[in-house]
Amino acid sequence: MFDAETTKPVTDTAKHLPADHPPLPKRRIGILVGNLGTPDNYDYWSMRRYLNEFLSDRRVIDYSPWIWQPLLQAVILTKRPFSSGAAYKSIWNHDKGESPLMTITKAQTEKIRAALTERYGDEVTVDFCMRYGNPSTKSKVQELTAQGCRQILFFPLYPQYAGATTATAIDEFFRSLLDEKWQPTVRTVPAYFDRPAYIEALAQSVERAYAELDERPDVLVASYHGVPKRYLMEGDPYHCQCQKTSRLLRERLGWPETEIVTTFQSRFGPEEWLKPYTVEEVARLAETGKKKIAVIAPAFSADCIETLEEINEEIRESFEEAGGESFTYIPCLNDDDAHIAALVEAIEDNLVGWVTPAA
Repeated sequence: MFDAETTKPVTDTAKHLPADHPPLPKRRIGILVGNLGTPDNYDYWSMRRYLNEFLSDRRVIDYSPWIWQPLLQAVILTKRPFSSGAAYKSIWNHDKGESPLMTITKAQTEKIRAALTERYGDEVTVDFCMRYGNPSTKSKVQELTAQGCRQILFFPLYPQYAGATTATAIDEFFRSLLDEKWQPTVRTVPAYFDRPAYIEALAQSVERAYAELDERPDVLVASYHGVPKRYLMEGDPYHCQCQKTSRLLRERLGWPETEIVTTFQSRFGPEEWLKPYTVEEVARLAETGKKKIAVIAPAFSADCIETLEEINEEIRESFEEAGGESFTYIPCLNDDDAHIAALVEAIEDNLVGWVTPAA
């Protein structure tokens, strides 16, 4: 084994330290996976803290703080915690006292850890953080460095890159290094929207879902989280990467173009967002005779409020009120083995030069 920073053989340095030197943990490589975040609970104040952190992020809402913050603090955060809290309560994992996103991210991390430990032994340590809420990115960076991680690979769990998701997660990761006396060497995993293993995992989830249905859906709606159209015009690649994911999925399934529709959900505020809007498009499909649809959410690595509540309730309701008859939601990839294999493959590709498999 070699030191990835010096290419010299790693030796036991402890015996060369003076007696009063602080102890040094064994040198490791940290893998930190990051997801969006979750409130600690669905009560008013938990929701307000979470929404305040989220909606104060200039990557998410880039309006002038002089205009936005008075509106956020005086109007939005007095009302929205109640409605958002009710939505979270409807999907909450009451047995574990946490949101489904937290439950799923923990399961994903455990499986990733098991796979990497089997391959690299105790040379690596794996943990997760949230961009908003707990566990914070900063707390996990501190834990990893305290455990001896002189290199950290940060992996934002967003298949498609967007400034409002991937970039803000990376921003927070680098901000977390500011207080480290001895900063680790770091890398970030790029968006994996077109990696064959990810597309294969998506395709398998569609095939499994369709195999369980009595009747084949007329259309598969690939619903991605929306962003303002202005972001696309300003250079954000998210829209293009979503379109490519849908195309690659369709090509892997061997379907004609008419059987997959790409849409965007979760619009917020008055300006135009990426279109078509999912809630409107499913109604249009029903009105034009597409009475059986399935919906998949390829932009989400784990089921969360936007899939379990928005898709399964609001979007489903829009389809059925417009005359739709059969609505099937295909769950996110979550901790499915094919998904975990795709994530592990991306991690291993980005660990090259840092660590070699255990003998």
